[in-house]
Amino acid sequence: MTKLVQVAVAILVRPNGEYLLASRPQGKGWAGWWEFPGGKIEAGETPEHALIREAQEELGITPTQIQPWIKRRYDYPATHDAEAKTVLLHFFFVSAWQGDLSARESQQLAWQHPRLLNVNPVLPANAPIMHALNLPPVYAISNLAEMGQDNFLHALAKQLDQGLQLLQIRESQLATDVLAALSEQVLKICANYDCRCLLNSSPEQALQLGYHGVHLNSQRLLALTQKPEHLLVGASCHDAEQLQKAQVLQLDFALLSPVLPTQSHPEAVGLGWERFAELLNGLEIPVYGLGGMQHEHLAQALACGARGIAMQRAVWQQKKD
Repeated sequence: MTKLVQVAVAILVRPNGEYLLASRPQGKGWAGWWEFPGGKIEAGETPEHALIREAQEELGITPTQIQPWIKRRYDYPATHDAEAKTVLLHFFFVSAWQGDLSARESQQLAWQHPRLLNVNPVLPANAPIMHALNLPPVYAISNLAEMGQDNFLHALAKQLDQGLQLLQIRESQLATDVLAALSEQVLKICANYDCRCLLNSSPEQALQLGYHGVHLNSQRLLALTQKPEHLLVGASCHDAEQLQKAQVLQLDFALLSPVLPTQSHPEAVGLGWERFAELLNGLEIPVYGLGGMQHEHLAQALACGARGIAMQRAVWQQKKD
């Protein structure tokens, strides 16, 4: 019987979004392969305690800001000088630490930009995680109906200055020519920043207007037979069936809603955090939570296994200190 090994894994993140990878040292299975730092959870340890101990032993640092994220199970075959085993990986974001980071086990260390991976080979269990890290934790959605175009463009510029990296233009009420003019302005503004823009429409219209990607509503998702090429593709989902469809099609991410009651539909009952986490359990596709989201909900969403939160109103409001 293949043994189950519980592992605590640290995703060390710099303020600029870079994360740390380490190569497995010689003498260990899969030597030379790259992975996130971490190690086996010993008897009597919690995953967080193991994370701190491993960071001290491997990197000479003590994590001080730790955010639980997701669990991933992976079956490793007997290969690369390692026995067959099943690992249950407990991933944590680590955004602050004490001490000077150094390689304590003769391993190589490399900071990587989420969309510019330049080390290989990477351990197979880490591939879906790296895909998720290509996406930022906040997904903004336009709201011209309530804000008006001038206010929206002004708020967009502010958010871009503060690091916004993913935007959905969701304005189906606009005439085709008006949407085209708005799109030209938005894409011109975003071109000066590291922000990818998606259009909530058909893949054809998104390509025609020059967007980086397309966001599909649930009807378009269910009608889809293969992932559109040359676009970042997200989809709106409301249940397990739609999430599964997005995963089977290998879309880049999904948006699950409503998590909480919303201002536009206060009478609608949200999924709630417990059900939200249940629906995400076992999915490999990155998922954003939408519906009643505020900035302070990000930690809860991450703890449920989401990549982050999507916001249509709160994201355009000035953050409170």
